[in-house]
Amino acid sequence: MERTTVALRAQDPISQAGVASQLRTRPEVSVVEWGEGEASPQIVIVVVDTVDEVVLTMLRHIQRTSTSRTVLVTTDIDEQKLVSAAECGVAGVVRRSESTPDHLVQVIGTVARGEGHLPSDLLGRLLEEVGRLQGQVLGPRGLHFTGLAAREVDVLRLVAEGYDTADIATKLSYSERTIKNVLHSVMTRLQLRNRSHAVAYAMRQGLI
Repeated sequence: MERTTVALRAQDPISQAGVASQLRTRPEVSVVEWGEGEASPQIVIVVVDTVDEVVLTMLRHIQRTSTSRTVLVTTDIDEQKLVSAAECGVAGVVRRSESTPDHLVQVIGTVARGEGHLPSDLLGRLLEEVGRLQGQVLGPRGLHFTGLAAREVDVLRLVAEGYDTADIATKLSYSERTIKNVLHSVMTRLQLRNRSHAVAYAMRQGLI
């Protein structure tokens, strides 16, 4: 069995020692020391009471200076703190009350495979928060979580329906130059090769 390398970061020595003792007996993982200049472990487990600015700074540092994926073990977290943690690269979240050795090892394996993990109740609340942000914050500004503005989505939808630049300009009451600029901007920003690739991207995102 190939063991997943794991480093620990905790806000207090008791938590650090406790989680380390839980994991050192497990054959699935290898607990390693990790310092500046050393190879990144596959997983960094960050053990905290709550997600505050100090913790977010720590998470950003891990994200910026390593290739490790991060699992957050925390006492207190809600959907807004979860969004902040996700922005800092956290791929898995475990409540301290649920962090048995078996569960922790399971989450480590999930995250090491490139997947994510959230407590089920947090997942539902996160989806509600995403919907709220889209409806109240991004939508009124003509933006989407996909990185496409409403006008860009309209143009791609008409491209997918087979309309050429002139037809799209007429339908949307823009100049042909504007339509060309919109398409060029989308393809450059999202590194898409051509119109067909742009349409395929929009379809995968469920926009058209």
